[in-house]
Amino acid sequence: MKISQAAAESGLTVKTVRYYANIGLVCPTIDIATGYRHYDASDIAKLKFVGTARRFDFSIEDCRELLALYEDKDRPSRDVKKIAMNKIADIDRRLGELRRLKSELAALAHACDGDDRPDCPIIAGLAGTAHGG
Repeated sequence: MKISQAAAESGLTVKTVRYYANIGLVCPTIDIATGYRHYDASDIAKLKFVGTARRFDFSIEDCRELLALYEDKDRPSRDVKKIAMNKIADIDRRLGELRRLKSELAALAHACDGDDRPDCPIIAGLAGTAHGG
């Protein structure tokens, strides 16, 4: 199938499918006469797999490693679990950072009177200054 159909079936954009082919995550056959890429069922399965992995915020390199494990029917599941556990730890770190940022922004918003005066602790906090601006 052509790239537009592959994109529709995988739930990705044409641009994303083209990018994944360009970087070698999927390797569609290329019609020498037309130069068009043709995607088969295996390519669609891989596109769906990578699309789901990217929604979990796995990096492209993580996706390469996961795809290699996906294709290796003799893989030990511990290898897959290790990648997933590393991603969970990364998400936990980012959640901690988001909580800290939320707390800081909430404190700035609380300090702002939200009136007609130009003095604003939110602007000052974002600018890294002690006074409103």
